Amino acid sequence: MHRLAPHSLLALLFASLVPAAATAENIDLLMSNLFPKEELTYIGFDSVERADIPTASGVDRKYLIVDFRSGYGRDREQELASVHRVCTALLKNRDLIRSLTHQGYDMVSVAFDRHYQYDCL
Repeated sequence: MHRLAPHSLLALLFASLVPAAATAENIDLLMSNLFPKEELTYIGFDSVERADIPTASGVDRKYLIVDFRSGYGRDREQELASVHRVCTALLKNRDLIRSLTHQGYDMVSVAFDRHYQYDCL
């Protein structure tokens, strides 16, 4: 069995953390500047992984939820327009999508409250 030197192990660990941190920063920057604060407020994102679904099943196992909150009084048409705006911003950022894909994400969803999510990809 080949053992890594402590400095090699540390470098490997650091290298595995950098893409995740860079992605988190990219998502936060992209989403927090997407809407005026009075329209929608970016809350953050959450990673969900469904370990109960077999990898070979072809069903989405790992996804990202991008979370926003809005004031009351938004109608369905405004909400769908906002989903389109969020999804378009994500899809146009090819580096971010590439990074998410390498991290094993199958889907990105947008949420405006705790009950409903809209899938982007």
